Amino acid sequence: MNLSVIGTGYVGLVTGACFAGSGNNVICVDIDEKKINALREGQVPFYEPALEDLVKKNLKEGRLRFSTDIDHAIKNSLVILIAVGTPPNSDGSVNMDAVLSVARSIGESMDSYKIVVTKSTVPVGTTERIRAVIEEFSDVEFDVASNPEFLKEGAAVEDFMKPDRVIIGADKPSVAGVLKDLYAPFMRSSDRALVVSVKSSELAKYTANAMLATRISFMNEIANLCEIVGADISEVRNAIGSDARIGRHFIFPGIGYGGSCFPKDVKALISTAEELGYELKVCGATDEVNTRQRELFWNKIEDYFGGDLKDKKIGLWGISFKPETDDIREAPALFLIDKLLDSGAHVSAHDPAAMDNLKKHYGDRLTYAQSNYDVCHGAHALVINTEWNEYRQPDFTKLKEIMAESVIFDGRNLYNPERLSECGFKYIGVGIGN
Repeated sequence: MNLSVIGTGYVGLVTGACFAGSGNNVICVDIDEKKINALREGQVPFYEPALEDLVKKNLKEGRLRFSTDIDHAIKNSLVILIAVGTPPNSDGSVNMDAVLSVARSIGESMDSYKIVVTKSTVPVGTTERIRAVIEEFSDVEFDVASNPEFLKEGAAVEDFMKPDRVIIGADKPSVAGVLKDLYAPFMRSSDRALVVSVKSSELAKYTANAMLATRISFMNEIANLCEIVGADISEVRNAIGSDARIGRHFIFPGIGYGGSCFPKDVKALISTAEELGYELKVCGATDEVNTRQRELFWNKIEDYFGGDLKDKKIGLWGISFKPETDDIREAPALFLIDKLLDSGAHVSAHDPAAMDNLKKHYGDRLTYAQSNYDVCHGAHALVINTEWNEYRQPDFTKLKEIMAESVIFDGRNLYNPERLSECGFKYIGVGIGN
């Protein structure tokens, strides 16, 4: 099948490479000429396991191409997938400029029947807005569909290749059939495609992310209560996770969720409801708790030093919002870094993948360590922000020798408090009562 994917960001590039990998001819389009030239050389602009190898393989075999020529891509594709960014506006609503601009380009360029599919996360009603824009500029027959992505950063290629579900929002069986055929290679063991209405498909993506975000914020609320009453959130988590109705996913407490999806999508869902005169109280609380969680963690650091962090050296392990990605968008670590810098502290940071993005964000305001132990030399405290595997079993004897003070603020509860106490550390985690 001939496809074009408009947008070579996280969603677009993974989508294009994976569809090319199943034998389709794919043109990935972007307005950023520098990015396109790099992609033509097989250089992926962000860290995602297995993606670069997949891109290089399909480039070599001629199934994957990169272009800035949207007109050519549209004319030479049956299915056009829109995967451009939908960043938040200042009020939390979704900025639709890029999506609607692509819709106009499709209308101006298409010269034969097309199926236009929204992959970008968009508010309910967007796919029909896309239809209306295209119809302003074209009399050629076409159909629209919604096909939201459910890719976890750090496991996106595997998620695409082995999806637990594929949601297809289509109002015509023929359109649904084409998209089901497109995904068939990834569903050989069982058919996991769910065909729903377009509006249900659009809402399903926001609902899924809001539900997962709510679980995280709920557990953070309970973790805070544990600290007050003297309970241990790890014991509570194990107890409730044994209940099959609850399960063990997304019930780990910490310093709040981040990234490009949960914060944006929760706010967008709230904004959509507000436009319709309805208040989503649970989603509002989820967002509020998430913001408060990182503030509460900062308070622990500030309180420990009696409000005086001037000239203190603070080491940070982990900057990305989650392991196996270099994405620092909305990462809780950024909030803490800003607070530390404003307090006059010297910040030294390490992350296995996100250092380049961190440097672009802060320039020479931080010290960028080559290894996680380099962060700790002369440090008055170590702060854990991201649960990368290489941070899980450090040499605590070595840490105690090289740190100026033996205190660890663990925002991900990686370590056993009793063991840290035996090693001579002051250990401050999340949801661990005294």
